[in-house]
Amino acid sequence: MTGKPKNCRIMIVDDHPIFCLGMTELINNEPDLLVADCKDTADKAWDAVKQNLPDLMIVDISLAESNGLDLVEDISRAYPDLPVLVLSMYDDSMYAERALRAGAMGYVMKQRAINQVVTAIREVLAGHVYASDQIKEKMIHRMINRKSSKPSFSLDELTNRELEVFRLMGDGLDSKEIARRLNLSMKTIGTHREKIKGKLNLKHYTELVKMAVHWAHEMKK
Repeated sequence: MTGKPKNCRIMIVDDHPIFCLGMTELINNEPDLLVADCKDTADKAWDAVKQNLPDLMIVDISLAESNGLDLVEDISRAYPDLPVLVLSMYDDSMYAERALRAGAMGYVMKQRAINQVVTAIREVLAGHVYASDQIKEKMIHRMINRKSSKPSFSLDELTNRELEVFRLMGDGLDSKEIARRLNLSMKTIGTHREKIKGKLNLKHYTELVKMAVHWAHEMKK
């Protein structure tokens, strides 16, 4: 056996097999990095972490049957020395802020992961917080705007689970589909929906759907 040993073990938690394969190939090309495991749910990731603690975790913010931010928060609480890098399809400072507050050490857009993930991994392993310059600038503007003016509506008061329900509504999923996706009951989704309406000062379900769709569209621009 030749070459430098791969001594940094990485676990990827993402429910898109093709993306996992691509990230695995990219990371494994580095002489000192190794993707030791890929899991597609939070429960499977938890079991794997307990059996064999990795050196770093890469977690997708949107997982089937669970919320990536909740997983990050739980992992950071149970294993405070285990660095976590969050992947997201959203180029949005709000998600970046939530990821960092949950305990993540880095935030990378999935669309830019090929160009940024290795750099992000090395920064996080070195004990630094990583985010792209674009995300950092948006976070600064967000903080300035939050202090200087009151937005027409704010999602800051939503819990991570409520934000996930709101996001899925914006993606066009109905309550039954959201319940199946998050492995929750229809009653629980209805409760989340009512709480979201209240926090956003909305009276009707149609208003909520319209706002969610508009927000999702703006996020994907």
